[in-house]
Amino acid sequence: MMTPAFFTLHADLPREGPGETADVTWAAGIAQLRPDAVICDAACGPGGDIGALLRSAPGGRVTGIDTHADFIAAARLRFQDNPRVTLQTGDMAKIKGAYDLIWCAGAVYFLGIETALNTWRQALAPGGAVAFSEPCFFTGTPSDGAQAFWDGAQVTDAAGIAAQVADAGYETLATRVISDVAWESYYRPMAARIAALRPGADAELQAVLEEGEREIALWREHRAETGYLLSVVRPV
Repeated sequence: MMTPAFFTLHADLPREGPGETADVTWAAGIAQLRPDAVICDAACGPGGDIGALLRSAPGGRVTGIDTHADFIAAARLRFQDNPRVTLQTGDMAKIKGAYDLIWCAGAVYFLGIETALNTWRQALAPGGAVAFSEPCFFTGTPSDGAQAFWDGAQVTDAAGIAAQVADAGYETLATRVISDVAWESYYRPMAARIAALRPGADAELQAVLEEGEREIALWREHRAETGYLLSVVRPV
């Protein structure tokens, strides 16, 4: 649950999920983005991927959308002098436009793959693509710890993700496992913030800090079994 204590932990983190520049570069290549591409970063958080998206389309534009106003405020500070970036508080289920690429790092599960892709179809330009990362098991027999990492969420494997993509009327162009480097780029700053917040934390914040530590420990122990799968997909 995203309580005030949750946002206290996540305030000022450079990104709100695992990722690295190489993920964006790879997805842009698969989608064959033009230099002047129009891109939407759906659930952009504080803008951790916007710089890489801009570099993937050096003459293009990026619109970042997130429901959490503080994340948008943080992103605006990062890109306040960049006329190619538009940032707005809003619902990613209500995206409007004609985007060459909709990028969504780790947030499609809030809508569900089929719902997200069906919703976004009308927001894609002709030939446009969606790139999204989704929780995934890399083994047919995930351990209790790997399942606990997702805290009861319904998680499938790569074939299950591809099946949902197909059911939405899209084709999967390519997939890529989000690397350990990408995860650590998220978790190392979080671990440092946990350590900084612990002195004087009240009971509510202490519980959030402990949950964050548990999450980090579970991923590091079970990272061979589970993580995110990045898919680049296009309407058929």
